Amino acid sequence: MSLDRHRDAIMWKVSGLGDAELRRQMTPSGTSLLGLIKHLGAVEYSWFCETFGRETEPLPFVDGDPDADLRVTEQESTEEVFAFYTRARAAADRVIDELKVEDVGQAWFGDIVSMRWVLIHMIEENARHAGHIDIVRELIDGLTGDHPESP
Repeated sequence: MSLDRHRDAIMWKVSGLGDAELRRQMTPSGTSLLGLIKHLGAVEYSWFCETFGRETEPLPFVDGDPDADLRVTEQESTEEVFAFYTRARAAADRVIDELKVEDVGQAWFGDIVSMRWVLIHMIEENARHAGHIDIVRELIDGLTGDHPESP
């Protein structure tokens, strides 16, 4: 599925880096690879689980701070952020497996949306941030490409 292809590419692009590189803020706004992974975990939980009435763990959204979910605190370990993303992806996949594309839920802003709409939105979300991750990774160590080279 297209969503999984983008998710897998994202995780490949952040693999092999140490904590300092993952946390390194590479744009004036503070974008880091680890912050993008945290954000992607939060939106997986939000769009798939909250929208369709499933439980989530506490999410890093903060009223009045629209970018809180993009920042990683010193108290959050790399392992914790990666585990959060893994749990969010698994929870989202369970919802995808349980529902039909015509099933509807309520988005965080109040609109009624279908699973089809959420799937398309999340493919877009992951593709957009995969591009950010591509650029940030290239700036860190020069790695380019969207998938590992075949042996």
